[in-house]
Amino acid sequence: MKEKVRDFFIHPGYVSGITVIELVLILVIIIALLLIFKTQLIDLINTIFDKITSESSGI
Repeated sequence: MKEKVRDFFIHPGYVSGITVIELVLILVIIIALLLIFKTQLIDLINTIFDKITSESSGI
């Protein structure tokens, strides 16, 4: 039994890891979401920075 477990971890019978196609698809989805929500993200970032600058003046 120990030999089977050791062989499983030393010599896996499957290919692990992210393939190039999966990585490209993930990047395409992220870029599409950024383009769709571009104005909302810019407004959110501007609001956060405005709040940071206004509160940092009180320090």
